[in-house]
Amino acid sequence: MGKGFSGLVLKAMGGSDYVLTVTSTQKITDEYVRLGFTGGGLLADHPIHPTQWVRLWIPDGDDVAQRGYTLCDPNADADTFDVEFAIHNGPAARWALAAEPGDEIAATVMGSKFEIPTVTPSEYLIFGDTASLPAINSLLDAIGGVPARVWIEWQYPSDQSLPLRATPTTDVTWVERVNDGQLLREAADQLTPAPGAFAWVACDAMTTRSVTKSLRGHGIDKASIKGRAYWK
Repeated sequence: MGKGFSGLVLKAMGGSDYVLTVTSTQKITDEYVRLGFTGGGLLADHPIHPTQWVRLWIPDGDDVAQRGYTLCDPNADADTFDVEFAIHNGPAARWALAAEPGDEIAATVMGSKFEIPTVTPSEYLIFGDTASLPAINSLLDAIGGVPARVWIEWQYPSDQSLPLRATPTTDVTWVERVNDGQLLREAADQLTPAPGAFAWVACDAMTTRSVTKSLRGHGIDKASIKGRAYWK
């Protein structure tokens, strides 16, 4: 199945295409699935970095849908990684629930370039939800013992049991998804950042914009805020 006009645009912009193969399936909760993959050479071409993500081309009837997903626990030597899917009523969730070892899916690498700050921040301020949880976990792995305050939005009660790679210096607050990210926005409005803080924000588009604006209002400069809308 072709990737349509979007695929042609990404190819013209230098995107790299791969075919991933499912190696395992695991249901983490009733609303969360983790699939294992071989990368078809992906990790040989693209060095591993925190929050690394790829675009998957999801079959959707007679069409194909493009969705971005974080690589979980990538192993460069074996060219393997996992991808976690928060289940909802969409083509990616339906594909993930039906996937079996041996299934293949097309992927494109384009735009994943995040780097840990060269100067260690005084603290990390992290805002996300279950869609960005894999990226949050990869970030927590990378920053080690640097203090971090994390706010994560949950939709289903079981979300709060999802594995989170917190350390003794990580302070985690789970907030319920109400009124289009209201509780995340309120948390951003009310916090007092430490001087030298670095913020990472990956929520829905509207919440990401609002939280980022609040953080700028608290005096965090633009270069110390990494914000990306993970969904709409």
